[in-house]
Amino acid sequence: MTGFTTRPEILGTFGVVTSTHWIGSAVGMSILEKGGNAFDAAVATGFVLQIVEPHLCGPGGDLPAVIYSKKKDKVEVISAQGPAPAGATIEHYTREGLTLIPGDGLLATVIPGAFDGWMLMLRDYGTMSVREVLEPAIFYAEHGHPLLPRVAATIKGLAAFFEKEWPTSHETWLPDGSVPEAQANFRNPALAETWKRVIAEAETKRGREAQVQAARDAFYRGFIAEKIDAYLKTAEVMDASGNRHKGVLTAIDMANWSATIEEPLTYDYHGWTIAKTGPWGQGPVFLQTLSILKGFDLAAMRSDGADFVHTVVEAMKLAFADREIYYGDPSFSEIPVAHLLSESYASERRKLVGADASFDLRPGIIPGFEAQHDLTMKMLGAESKTGAVYEPTMAHLSEKRGDTVHIDVIDREGNMVSVTPSGGWLQSSPTLPGLGFCLNSRAQMFWLKPGLPTSLAPGKRPRTTLTPSLGLHEGRPALAFGTPGGDQQEQWQLSFFLRHVNHKLNLQAAIDQPLFHTAHFPSSFYPRTREPGSLMAEANFGLDVLDALARKGHKLTITDAWTIGRLTAARRDADGLMRAAATPRLMQAYAVGR
Repeated sequence: MTGFTTRPEILGTFGVVTSTHWIGSAVGMSILEKGGNAFDAAVATGFVLQIVEPHLCGPGGDLPAVIYSKKKDKVEVISAQGPAPAGATIEHYTREGLTLIPGDGLLATVIPGAFDGWMLMLRDYGTMSVREVLEPAIFYAEHGHPLLPRVAATIKGLAAFFEKEWPTSHETWLPDGSVPEAQANFRNPALAETWKRVIAEAETKRGREAQVQAARDAFYRGFIAEKIDAYLKTAEVMDASGNRHKGVLTAIDMANWSATIEEPLTYDYHGWTIAKTGPWGQGPVFLQTLSILKGFDLAAMRSDGADFVHTVVEAMKLAFADREIYYGDPSFSEIPVAHLLSESYASERRKLVGADASFDLRPGIIPGFEAQHDLTMKMLGAESKTGAVYEPTMAHLSEKRGDTVHIDVIDREGNMVSVTPSGGWLQSSPTLPGLGFCLNSRAQMFWLKPGLPTSLAPGKRPRTTLTPSLGLHEGRPALAFGTPGGDQQEQWQLSFFLRHVNHKLNLQAAIDQPLFHTAHFPSSFYPRTREPGSLMAEANFGLDVLDALARKGHKLTITDAWTIGRLTAARRDADGLMRAAATPRLMQAYAVGR
């Protein structure tokens, strides 16, 4: 019998929704109650999270989703990760005096992907209209929502910078010139008007699918693209490089792009098949780590013990090292995924998991990729500094915790959605005049060194950190889970999954267990720092476990209890019983269902 958990594991047979904000989860459940399916609920929830967590996601951001459609009886990936604009060349950025792409401002922007991803999900898998899924977001943008304390703190930290450098952001986030109070009723009327106009243009067409397409056109080929283009033609703004730069995104870039549907990458582990994005995301890290850990008896280890933490973190270091060398957009580079996930490769990597913490970045050397390995390692030595790891975007000026949101939905038909929207944060880029939202800063994940899978190039997707998960149990779609957290996303998800599968903890109990992660490898975010041998762990592991980890050589940082990770998860059993859970950490995420 499971002992005490911070919240109940939600159980039901009608439907479950879990997300990183209680209002988002409530909205998603209301969509299911109105007869919508899991896809309709996810879309409506996603747009609401843009309003209530504007420091973590926005319309100008990006999203990957791993989904299961009962009608198609297929697991698929929606790639709504916008690529680099036509003007985003290494030559242009180096002429601007850059060696790294800044973590904010206009040069960090790729084509906004989130809106098209949501509309693709709605058109091809949903049942509702554009109006029905946008109206909840319009309500909170127009009538207000209780401002999260972390949003108020972020705005406060950036207030002087906004006033001096990004006046459109100052106007939006400090509307009367003063910092809004935590839990004050906060509005974004410009964004509400943007969505009202999108609905109006959509409803000039007849039929649900035609209306969805008209909404996509309004954003990418209509008034929204035109306003973005007009602003970027003249705007020149301060960014983290310490200088002002113009952007390179144009209306033509937006008009020629749309989100796509892809096959997932999968790996089998103890009766489960985990589906992730391809190597344009960091999803294969999860799968590679599973392949290494398959050779260890994790179930025999205490789920919150030192042996478990040490074994998992050492395996993750190896998988993340491979990420740095081999991952990237497979449309532009050959990515040796089959080799990376092979048992022969895993067995060799497994031998490197020793009794003591490793301080070395140890990617494997794959035949045919030796030059790529050497070039990347040389660059990392020159460009990837050691020291404190910076959170993405303006962390030097403001409180910045997390960088993303997550949503899991399952409906009574068995449709499942795991989606991790991000980007377009209020601190990533100036608010676009007349639109009420910001562009993203995802281009910071490219390198300005030619010849790598992650080298900047027009049309290429950045190697994102966004990585939702969907699990099939003995071939049956059963589990949707994920978390915000940049480079920590795979790490926190992996702990949850391993404890759920190996130690038979229910969803909430697995989420409640103490969390840990490493910054051993180069950060995906500007200024791309790393901390060899580092291990951050929550104090609620207990002194005996933490002392044991220190004796194993880990460079330990102990955080307060309940401060790491923002996991959510939903499960559907073979008999139709549904379960959902959400982290108590940060006191925002919530699971609902019946």
